[in-house]
Amino acid sequence: MRAAFYVLTALAVFALAFWAYRENYATQQALRETRTLQRQIGAAQVRMSVLRAEWAYLNRPNRLMELAEINFDRLGLLPLAPEQFGRVDEVSYPPDPPLPDVASIDVFSMPDHESDP
Repeated sequence: MRAAFYVLTALAVFALAFWAYRENYATQQALRETRTLQRQIGAAQVRMSVLRAEWAYLNRPNRLMELAEINFDRLGLLPLAPEQFGRVDEVSYPPDPPLPDVASIDVFSMPDHESDP
């Protein structure tokens, strides 16, 4: 009986050692993948900051004004002026659509649904 207990204990130790070995390598693989993803995220953030800087550079008002003047014949763009904007009270909104005719409903003559089986 004692020998069977020792054999079962040894098998349990081997099984736990095998499980721990596999978990260790699975954890190391997950950590490698995490480091790879973090590097990719960092590179994407750097690319995004460069793109934001390029966008800000390309959208400078002076540059856009020069482009509008150069391409005036093709585009017909005019510079914005305060006179081109209106006030909210000057906007004409469409009239509200008429409400549909709804027949009146007599609430007191409706059957009581709580008393139905």
